[in-house]
Amino acid sequence: MEVLRVTGLSMRFGGVQVLSQVSFLLSRGERLVIIGPNGAGKTTLFNLLNGQLFPVSGHIFLFGKDITAMATHRRALLGMSRSFQVTSLFPNLTVLESFLLGDRGTDPNRIKMFRPMSTYRGLYGKAEEFLTVFDLWEKKDALVKDMAYGEQRKLEILLCLVSRPKLLLLDEPTCGLTSGESADLIRKINDVGRDLPAIVVSHDMDLVYGIADRIVVLHQGRIIADGLPQETAADTKVKKIYMGIEEEGTCSAGTV
Repeated sequence: MEVLRVTGLSMRFGGVQVLSQVSFLLSRGERLVIIGPNGAGKTTLFNLLNGQLFPVSGHIFLFGKDITAMATHRRALLGMSRSFQVTSLFPNLTVLESFLLGDRGTDPNRIKMFRPMSTYRGLYGKAEEFLTVFDLWEKKDALVKDMAYGEQRKLEILLCLVSRPKLLLLDEPTCGLTSGESADLIRKINDVGRDLPAIVVSHDMDLVYGIADRIVVLHQGRIIADGLPQETAADTKVKKIYMGIEEEGTCSAGTV
């Protein structure tokens, strides 16, 4: 079953062409990892996929519906969920409050004036279930700003999952983590149901080859390779253009 179809997607900022004729498909249960040197257009592509930017040409279809010009919140209501390269949480909320806010965000009954949270049956049980899986239940009353960076990254990914999305977008999920934290997060991502399709942008080769069913390689805004992990690893263009330019395991904020 086709989940996402991108056709001829192009983007430019002024006179700079950032993406050019990018096309690919994502099927149900598939995990696609996008790699490429800094400036290849990976984050711009993600911003187009979730509606923070709109392309100059091309189309994006989610479950057959054209969402190219659709606002971000409407894409979220259709089941698209995204994490960011730079952690974006509410620092003055507790872990539990963050969970409850994320859980209500896409619920049809989320707007109920003067209704206390305690009236939502099962909500706190759900919070315990999810937070326990991510080893955060004991931190439920801690302020987000007081948590370690690795714990904040886990919380952000958890908040992407709480609404039970139909498509998960993860932008550099292990960026800034230690090798142990990265390995733990990879295990958590792999524990997510295999029927959940995901697109991941990453420089972390352990993550890339630890979760990818398929790899797309971007270079200067164009797809230069699209195939199975072993095919991509053996591709001469990838070895020359990507592996020779970008050192494995690096990441930087603010790239296109």
